[in-house]
Amino acid sequence: MGPLQGIRVVELSHELCAWAGKLMADLGAEVIVVEPPGGSHTRAYGPFADDRVGPDTSLFWWHYNTSKQSVVLDLTNAEGRSKLAWLTTTADVLLAADLSEPTSFAAKNPRLITVSITAPSPVTDLTILALGGPVHMCGYDDHALPPVRGGGNQGFHTASHWATVATLVAVLERQVSGVGQHIDVDAVAAAQVTTEVGTYGWLACGLVPERQTGRHASSTQTSPTQLRCADGRYVNCGVIARRGSEFAAMLEWLDELGLRETFDMVPFLEMGAERDVITMADFVHDPEAVLIAEAARSAQAYVATHVSAYDFFVSAQRHGLTAGVIYAPDEVLDDPHFIARAWPVVVAHQERDHPVIYPGQPYRFTRTPWAISVRAPTIGEHQSIVEGVFEPRDVS
Repeated sequence: MGPLQGIRVVELSHELCAWAGKLMADLGAEVIVVEPPGGSHTRAYGPFADDRVGPDTSLFWWHYNTSKQSVVLDLTNAEGRSKLAWLTTTADVLLAADLSEPTSFAAKNPRLITVSITAPSPVTDLTILALGGPVHMCGYDDHALPPVRGGGNQGFHTASHWATVATLVAVLERQVSGVGQHIDVDAVAAAQVTTEVGTYGWLACGLVPERQTGRHASSTQTSPTQLRCADGRYVNCGVIARRGSEFAAMLEWLDELGLRETFDMVPFLEMGAERDVITMADFVHDPEAVLIAEAARSAQAYVATHVSAYDFFVSAQRHGLTAGVIYAPDEVLDDPHFIARAWPVVVAHQERDHPVIYPGQPYRFTRTPWAISVRAPTIGEHQSIVEGVFEPRDVS
């Protein structure tokens, strides 16, 4: 009974739009994913459950197609195209990658919202992020090393998020106008706007952003933010302390650990605690502000040598200071914060002898639930939706 209950989405299976379909499906929409004979090509993407390669064991398919239904249509022949045409007459949304003829579907169903996510061929997450700019901005201080693509299919996800938000707006607008509209999401443009000041700095000032280890790319070198802790693991401290309350919190932290007397930059922290705030302009014109900020970063590094990465993370958060422990992806499932938010969820797989843990809700609503209703479908598991319900006709 999610917030999108009653909305039917027809999705033409493709990695560009799979995340958008999943977001809507887990929010309660009835999402029917259309696959070609033999199944979607994304079913061949590994890794595979139990290392058993097959169309129904792809973890990529499992993750991106929860709460959906599957029908198989051969869109290379008249019957398949006719069935798709009929299916869209029953739908609220048609979601696809590079939808070439949206008007032909809208003509048969004026209330249909058509959503197309496009990207230059060949379409991969890497090419989207490279063309959009994020790859140039991700990597290490040592520019002899190549740039890095962030993991997790961020290019696909960014485009799908824009598509989902735009679709929800179109659904609301349709309540006023009574008709649907076409939404065209450029995946490269969607990735490009995530470069933030990297783009605007060039447009406004001609500044070229350079990648830096574990922190924002910048046209000027900034101080490192990653610290190695006593257990050999790392934390990222992000934005440096700038408010008086933050310098006071750092002093309090040193006191708790019995380190105040052995840290030689305490006087600068005390000076910072007496200030209201240090602005970015102060770093340019006020040498004392620079020393205070350097003292805060040095204090963090000093604390890190005395505690574990997780203890640093928790204590920093408790003191209102920015920090995050650097996890491996699987470690997130055991973090108390994510467990408290019910993020790891158990999904039943009827054909397996045990349930599977999935990454769960990316956001929480107080009144309208988000939930994975069922595991990803097998090939054509819901074929009855398009079989025996009408007489096919040639729509080619």
